[in-house]
Formats: sequence, structure tokens, C-alpha cells
Amino acid sequence: MSGPAPLFDRALGLARAARKRKAEPNILTATIAEELAERLAFVNRRFELACLIAAEPHVIAARLEDSGQVKRAEMRLPAAGDDLELPQARYDAIFSVLDLQTVNDVPGALIQLRRALKPDGFLLACLFAGDTLMELRQSWLAAETAVMGGVSPRVAPMIDVRELGGLLQRAGLALPVADLDRTIVRYADAVALIHEIRELGLSNMLIGRSRTPVSRRLMVAAVNHYQQHFADADGRIRTTVEVAWLTGWAPHESQQQPLKPGSAKARLADALKVDEKKV
Repeated sequence: MSGPAPLFDRALGLARAARKRKAEPNILTATIAEELAERLAFVNRRFELACLIAAEPHVIAARLEDSGQVKRAEMRLPAAGDDLELPQARYDAIFSVLDLQTVNDVPGALIQLRRALKPDGFLLACLFAGDTLMELRQSWLAAETAVMGGVSPRVAPMIDVRELGGLLQRAGLALPVADLDRTIVRYADAVALIHEIRELGLSNMLIGRSRTPVSRRLMVAAVNHYQQHFADADGRIRTTVEVAWLTGWAPHESQQQPLKPGSAKARLADALKVDEKKV
């Protein structure tokens, strides 16, 4: 039985990222590198060999090694397909940076990442999630409905952070944690936002995207809707960016384990000093 149809053209996304890659990292990569290092500082562990998956891995790998917690980071670009081509039980840690949001099989990818970890290996991943670019999505939908009488996918759907926590458990990762960083970024107008998305190599890579060039009328309608509904008093527009951060560990006997049902040595009723009634 075949699985669900893929949403993303991963090869197209990689080609765009390669064309936009420059000698100096973009502001998004530099910001994420610092956040990654800050989060890693809370982990009381030193990792001999790590795997880093990122579109611009060099600056992130350097930052990880500068932290003193990663001795060596093996760099990999995002895979073009669902097979991440990772060796099993090789790495003490894996860092996946802004890649999982365009993976067609997120549960499968997380399982592959877990299998590539040694026992008690650490996974730290981040991806766009939640309400990221929800203002732009709404503006495109309103513009296409008004101008063309129908809609096409122009902004990728984002996964909910609560669902990500469940997927970590489903992948067999121990001590899973998923949390969300929310930032409001402001631009002069929607055109400036769209231009930056293109410069970052993050333009629409949905397989079901429209191949028809955007007409001037459609663009004007989208920009006007954005300005009317998501602008501040000074005229600048707001854009929501939410980055989900995921952590988990490959299972190991040394990790904390939940108590087995019925293993408690004291009754809750005794602790609360109340009578226990069976119903």
C-alpha cells in the first residue's frame, strides 16, 4: 500500500538553497546557530561525534565546536528524498536545523534520526512550525479568492508543536520535549517580506503549487490585504515566525524510567489524609 502523496519538492528546495548560499551565512542561520549553542549549554554532556544537518552547516558546526561540548561535527546537507542516508548507531548527537518542516514523512525522519544515534545519544532539532507566516498565507488566500475565484497552496502548512511532542515519542525517543519560540518580525511592506523569503531560498516548494506566474493584479491584492489587516500604526507590517525546538534521547538503561503501574509504596489517600472509597 502506498503512503500519502508527498507535499514538498525537496530537490527544488535544495537547488534554491544552493543558489542563494553565499560566503557569509544569512541572518537566519547566524541567529539559529547562537540559539542552538545556548540550548546546548543546558545539556550537561560532551559529545565526541555529532551529525549536523543544515542548508548552511559550516557556521553552525563551527559554533557547536566552539562551545566545547561538541568535539567534531560531521556536516550533511538536507536529503533530497525521504531516505536521510544516515548510518545506524554512529553519532553521540544529531542536530537538525530548519529541515524537518519540509520533510514529507516527519515520523519516518525522526525514526531515522533516532536509529542513527548511539544508545543515550542526543537529538536537538528545530523547524518552522505553528503560526509561521500565517499573515502571508491569509493574504494570498484572500487575494486569490477575490481575483481568481479559487486558491492554490502558496505558503506551506505548519505542524503544531503539540503534535511534534507525540511524534518524538512515536519515534522511540526517550525524555522527549517540544517547545516553541515565537517572534514577530516587521517589514516595510509585504513585498519586502516576499523578497526576503526568496533571498533565503525558502520560496514555495509545494508540489501542488501553481505554475502560473503571479499577475500584477494578484500581487497588488495580496499586498493590500496584508497592509489592511496586519500593519501597525507606523505602516510597517507584522510577520509571525515560530520555531519549534525538539529534544530527545536514544533509549538507554541508565536513563530515568517511569514507574510500573502498581509499584507505588504509599497510597495517595494516605498522603491526603482522606478515606478511600471504591466505586
